[in-house]
Amino acid sequence: MKTSHDDMIGLYERHAREFDRDRSRSLQEKAWLDRFLACVRPSGTVLDLGCGMGEPIARYLIDAGFRIVGVDSSTSLIDMGRTRFPDSEWLVADMRDLALGRRFDGILAWDSFFHLRVEEQHAMFERFAAHALPGAALMFTSGHSEGEACGSYCGEPLYHASLDPESYERLLETHGFTVHAHVVDDPGCGGHTVWLAVFDAARGARPGS
Repeated sequence: MKTSHDDMIGLYERHAREFDRDRSRSLQEKAWLDRFLACVRPSGTVLDLGCGMGEPIARYLIDAGFRIVGVDSSTSLIDMGRTRFPDSEWLVADMRDLALGRRFDGILAWDSFFHLRVEEQHAMFERFAAHALPGAALMFTSGHSEGEACGSYCGEPLYHASLDPESYERLLETHGFTVHAHVVDDPGCGGHTVWLAVFDAARGARPGS
């Protein structure tokens, strides 16, 4: 099994057109996006990590009146987003190295964060906190239990990993986030396991976390 997230970077870049073609626009995520946006300041700015070409999720947020900063490791997908939504900000970057020097009203990592290896996921919570304004919402998808899995896309290995729920809860708490909602294998959202949390800047990250 290929376990490096670098493989995912290359895969999405090589198959950007196929991903654009295959990505459903049915917006099965709508109920969760609405819950997320209810926790975000009106007209606030959302950091969309692993944004792809911005459809359907970034489009929905933009249409709802929110500003978007989209981040993806695929230059081709970012170029698509920039062309389709020229008034938004689109950045080619690896979320593992995220250091924008800015904080946001909401942070979204839908179907992207789970491509990172376990140790990389641990490290991301410090980065989430570093980019969150007081009261910011954080929403991400994960697996339902600890482990690694390898599917395929366009004939290439497609890697996923997950921590156990207790580890996610501990990491969120350690870095100043309070779980607002969590559903495992949500049947109303294509079986996604979703986490929605809110950042309390006063708690922040604890020393040595």
